[in-house]
Amino acid sequence: MRIALYQGSPQPLDVPGNLERLEHQARLAAARGAQLLVCPEMFLSGYNIGSEAVARLAEEADGVSALRVVEIAQANRIAIVYGYPELGEDGRIYNSVQLIDGHGSSLANYRKTHLFGGLDRAMFSPGGNHFPVVELNGWKLGLLICYDIEFPENARRLARDGAELILVPTANMEPYDFICQVTVRSRAHENQCYLVYANYCGAEGEIRYCGQSSIVGPDGSILAMAGRDSVMLSADIDLQRVHEGRASTPYLHDLRAELHSAPRD
Repeated sequence: MRIALYQGSPQPLDVPGNLERLEHQARLAAARGAQLLVCPEMFLSGYNIGSEAVARLAEEADGVSALRVVEIAQANRIAIVYGYPELGEDGRIYNSVQLIDGHGSSLANYRKTHLFGGLDRAMFSPGGNHFPVVELNGWKLGLLICYDIEFPENARRLARDGAELILVPTANMEPYDFICQVTVRSRAHENQCYLVYANYCGAEGEIRYCGQSSIVGPDGSILAMAGRDSVMLSADIDLQRVHEGRASTPYLHDLRAELHSAPRD
């Protein structure tokens, strides 16, 4: 399967403009032969926009913007992962990502579980115990958002549930370049899975994003990596590499899970 990710500067508060940008990027990705496009965290609204704006722009998972993404996916026959502020059925607002397949079906909606600092906590409620692993084009996919990947337990949980590819829309900022350069590769290698990390670049208010989006192989190798400018990356991924990696470096098989759940002496 060929994967594309889009790294660009945020367009805060401009949902119609971001949907137009998504349509353009989906068309470019499909022209490159990609079957899946991954965009950054809170792509539809911008990330650093404040609690009042988030509340105003939040939509249900099947809201007007989601229906437009369905049209874009169907028109370009490409699956799309995008971030947005979700208005939950409980009235709370979540930092969410949704996966729409190339036929326009919603395969998964994931709510960020680990909120980063005062910025996240001022805008969102944390997601609950829901870490979906779904199938797309013969691959088992899991979703995380930004800070979530910095907790090894999250990626390990998805891998133990069968994920062969983990998709991570993010809004990682300076000075946390280490996460882009090291942590992402470590998570892929620890779990012998592919990992796609789609970040912003440029600035949004006082935040400067560090870019460096990447597509990483199950051995931690970099298949494609961005700098600090707007770009689309693409790479071909091979399920056989996951099988071979898990056979030769059997972390998941050798893990003694009972030691990590047992009470301490």
